[in-house]
Amino acid sequence: MQTLEQLTQSIQPLDQSAMQQAKARVDGLLKPIGSLGRLEMLAIQMAGIYRSPALEIGRKEIIVMAADHGVFDEGIAITPKEVTAIQAFNMTKGRGVTGVCALAYAAGVAVNIVDVGIDCDPIPGVLDMKVARGCGNIAKTAAMSQEQCESLLLATARLAMQRVQDGISVLGVGELGIGNTTPAAAMVSVLTGAKPEQVVGLGANFPSDKIQHKIAIVEQAISVNRPNPQDGIDVLAKVGGFDLVGMTGTMLGGAAAGVPVVLDGFLSYACALVACKICPAVWHYLIPSHLSAEKGSQVALAHMDLKPFLQLDMRLGEGSGAAIAMPILDAAITMYNRMGLLKDAALELPTPK
Repeated sequence: MQTLEQLTQSIQPLDQSAMQQAKARVDGLLKPIGSLGRLEMLAIQMAGIYRSPALEIGRKEIIVMAADHGVFDEGIAITPKEVTAIQAFNMTKGRGVTGVCALAYAAGVAVNIVDVGIDCDPIPGVLDMKVARGCGNIAKTAAMSQEQCESLLLATARLAMQRVQDGISVLGVGELGIGNTTPAAAMVSVLTGAKPEQVVGLGANFPSDKIQHKIAIVEQAISVNRPNPQDGIDVLAKVGGFDLVGMTGTMLGGAAAGVPVVLDGFLSYACALVACKICPAVWHYLIPSHLSAEKGSQVALAHMDLKPFLQLDMRLGEGSGAAIAMPILDAAITMYNRMGLLKDAALELPTPK
């Protein structure tokens, strides 16, 4: 895989034969048809993704893309920029002591932290794929060049594909970057056509009385850079960030490798919008975890026709929502494999009309 075109061409539609076989099994389980709701649909979707009606629980990993943002200088965050590097380091301490690490530990999920643009020296234990020490200030210029964007997309897609080759069967996405809800809001605004005030939220406890300033910065970023809403790469390069590119690349790579990609919150929705713009087939590989409490979440999800499994009023990021949702995939597969069959119990239940 040498080019973005080759990457997108390798992403296949779901296997309809496997899905039909999976549906027949799900409908024949010891229960009324449809009574386990979205778990049934999830099992069928995974059969299509894996291209087999034989489902197994495998290893899971959340890839966390970390980077700093030039737009931080515009006063759009109250958390110090250094927290990006501090939290990346905290993900390497023992089993990791951040929110996503704790929640992933509970779910038996690995966390892989990747530096794609933190404004610091390399951190031991963090995979170094740094493009630069922070991206451009989108309020004044593009976040990065198109060449940087495409190169990082390919590099992070290759990382995702390599992790699948190494035995990972489910990928989750996460991010770390102080101020990154600002570029994410700009991306969502451009790609959905929503006005900035409809999608700009408080992020990491930004003061509500200053929200108009953050909205103005998003408006300025869009006005200065004029991203093309029909070109996902143009949007990423102009008003995105290295962490957002990395998450998008993970989605593309996961889909190309034929595994489910579990989304996180608002930042991941912005990246999913781009990934689906680059290659619409990616949509079928996405598993929406939770409804982020960040403003703009409903707009982004509705635009993609995605319905999250959970609503916990979370807005931490890091991949925390993906971690909590991973056991839902296990539940769907366990339902599929361990429930008895109606025919074996000599039962015949009425079918829905």
